[in-house]
Amino acid sequence: MNQCPLILADADHAHHGDAASRDGFAVGWDHARHGLVPPADLLREGTPVDQGWRAGRAVFGRRSLACTRTTRLWLQLRTQAWRQEEAFDHAQVTPTFLAQIHARRCPVLRVPLGGAAGDADAAVVQPLNPRGGYVAGNLVMMSQRAALALVDVDPREALRRFQQSRACAQDVGGLAAPAWARLAALRSFATPLPFPEATRLPLAAFPPVAVHLVNAAQRLQAAVTTHFMAAGWSGRTRALAATLAERDVRHDFNLFVGAMAARVLDAGREPQFLRMALEDAWLHERVQRRWQHFLLNLGEAGTAALLQRAQAPVPEATRVRRATAAWRSGRHTEDSPAAPSPTEECWRLQAPGTGSGAPPSGAVGYRLSPTHCLANPRPDVGRSAG
Repeated sequence: MNQCPLILADADHAHHGDAASRDGFAVGWDHARHGLVPPADLLREGTPVDQGWRAGRAVFGRRSLACTRTTRLWLQLRTQAWRQEEAFDHAQVTPTFLAQIHARRCPVLRVPLGGAAGDADAAVVQPLNPRGGYVAGNLVMMSQRAALALVDVDPREALRRFQQSRACAQDVGGLAAPAWARLAALRSFATPLPFPEATRLPLAAFPPVAVHLVNAAQRLQAAVTTHFMAAGWSGRTRALAATLAERDVRHDFNLFVGAMAARVLDAGREPQFLRMALEDAWLHERVQRRWQHFLLNLGEAGTAALLQRAQAPVPEATRVRRATAAWRSGRHTEDSPAAPSPTEECWRLQAPGTGSGAPPSGAVGYRLSPTHCLANPRPDVGRSAG
């Protein structure tokens, strides 16, 4: 049967256009590939998204891939990044990655995430540092309300609002003091700070899965706090103290452990409550004062050295790195927020099919990254007859 060739409008422009045009074309193309329609305001004739969507529809027709929740979120984030002209890490930020950073509770307000889009408690993925873009290590899932509070607030301003709210015992900007402290901690994870300033920040929120801490002082803070999360913390902290050569510095560390221990002993052993108790412990003035005194005496070079000895393995981060590496190597994991057993070496990795609808590179100049729908590891599954 003879088949008419597909002629794409402005193909040469899409091929040789700037990065924004190519990314917009790819956003439209992948919407069509998964049977979705981009936002109406992006479908004006001649826009890159419109061109990509129409080209994708012409290629795929009704043979679109089945779409999962994280695939929809992935396309939504790519659309946001394109609208805002922000960087988007296509190699790292995939549906698999988004499944791994899925959270059940908001790390700022501690409320269950859910509800319709736009609701106060609806789950959104937010860059911690707006200048960092949509890249792995800079993304966290939180509530819509918390994400709005994060806009235009740097760590210093969030810390100032925390201190103001605590001093007057009233909400500031619609949030209570502990929520501002958690926002300050989250924001600071992705914001380079001078060493003395980083020592003053309480670890009011544990680093979410796959978030990269850019300040050594906070990496040590998180690593030491992790030692309190399981039985045997007393022996682990004593062993860590024994590695400190200077007596005064070792004494300062033991005073900090003593201040933290009182809160740990009152928290019980249930993981969720213990985690929140450790976060709240950092809001006690005595704990934060002991930590800051210890760290300033230890110094920046000593902090980096102790960090090498204090770091504990983080299973969640390890699983995210493994899943991301699998995606980049062309193998797919199951697209589900549910975590696998920690004993599994991999997540039932499967090789993708070939020839499953790559955009016509000669027409768009688009560097294809693997984007098979994870719910359908074979390209023929989930397609309707076209």
